[in-house]
Amino acid sequence: MNTTKRAGLALLALSLAGTLAACGSGGGQEQGGAAGGTVTIDYWLWDDKQLPAYQACADAFHKAEPNVTVKITQTAWAQYWQNLTTQLAAGQAPDVWTDHGSYYPQFVSSGQIMDIQPFVDRDKVDLTQYQEGLADLWVKDGKRYGLPKDWDTIALVYNTTMLAEQKVKPAEMADLTWNPTDGGTLQQVIAKLTVDENGRDGLDPAFDKTKVKVYGFLPEWGDGSQGQNGWGDLAVANGWTYLDKNPWGTRYKYDDPKLAQVIDWYKQLIDKGYAPKFDKQSTLGRDAVLNAGKGAMSFAGSWTISTFLGPDAEQKFALAPMPVGPAGTRKTAINGLSDAIFAGTEHKEEAWKWVKFLGSAGCQDIVADSAVVFPAIKTASDKAAAAHQAAGRDVQAYLGPTKARGETFLLPITDHGNEISQIVQDAIQSVVLGQVGTAEGLKQANDQVNALFT
Repeated sequence: MNTTKRAGLALLALSLAGTLAACGSGGGQEQGGAAGGTVTIDYWLWDDKQLPAYQACADAFHKAEPNVTVKITQTAWAQYWQNLTTQLAAGQAPDVWTDHGSYYPQFVSSGQIMDIQPFVDRDKVDLTQYQEGLADLWVKDGKRYGLPKDWDTIALVYNTTMLAEQKVKPAEMADLTWNPTDGGTLQQVIAKLTVDENGRDGLDPAFDKTKVKVYGFLPEWGDGSQGQNGWGDLAVANGWTYLDKNPWGTRYKYDDPKLAQVIDWYKQLIDKGYAPKFDKQSTLGRDAVLNAGKGAMSFAGSWTISTFLGPDAEQKFALAPMPVGPAGTRKTAINGLSDAIFAGTEHKEEAWKWVKFLGSAGCQDIVADSAVVFPAIKTASDKAAAAHQAAGRDVQAYLGPTKARGETFLLPITDHGNEISQIVQDAIQSVVLGQVGTAEGLKQANDQVNALFT
């Protein structure tokens, strides 16, 4: 998909206010339309790396629809949602915005996004063209609130120079295993890649965990209620499920011991010195720490391909598939974005035309050529894979699970996504900081989450 899509980093209630990004047409108001019959559609997105591709889509769309101009506003992830919720509360949202599964249920509940199913039926949009499962993410009670635009999966990213220095063969990375008891071969590799200031790795009895030069693994702790960038994937591989059904379940299972085992495994990595303490790592993002050569490996979404495999990467990185879990299967979340139409737009037909184009091969092939994300249309996704291959980037670790049976799972989509994400993220961070026991902290969070549905 896309994006820095970690919903837990910026979950904000509608009451929050902030500096507003430029709204252009002010919630879809026509600019100069009375005289010339032209319409400007305001479109918001958050990923600066995707902006050029979608500007190219907007230019192509304008050629086909010369009376409709798309004005794009790009704002960084956290500010994006603050601006959007503030604008929605004021009834002056952009005509169309890039939407995320963690947020859209609240927009549905508040009646702020438009049901596009009548347009889909009228224009006979082929929903089978998309990666399996993505089209169903945006449907509730027979109403549809978006067309799939991209998808993402998770893989291991590692520093190839450090791997060679510690005599870990790349072939080993393709067949890693993991379990919550001893960490499997994944933990063995993490230990080897952890090096103290005297050059001793984590398996050396003389390793000094108080003077670590390079951490073997960097966890993601700002991961909301989903743990998309690590703990969620391992927990599902450990036999855990988020809730009673997905989408639109109402009973979460954060108190399941199978999840607690994963969090405890992460904690022991910190205790052994293989991963930095939360309060030490939290001041810097994982991308920055990896690129600074202070960390050797982490989980990363496919939207970070350009970060780690692009020309601006400060270290040499490669990708490996997720480790095989206790059930004998790799597991990675597969997620995707869509585009939402503001229910209050004054230009419903023009907004739909733009959304339909965003969900078509006409735009998604343009996005594929940029090789920043994998488009939702299967043929466009293949083109993106070919573009990566032509550039010398091996991204099979992200592609493989989408073609293998049972290796992907959908992240939860339910009401109260904002509240749930903050509750769970706060609880896990408290556990990692040692402020509360794992089982106790997760049970307290689970009780709070499920109380939202009563």
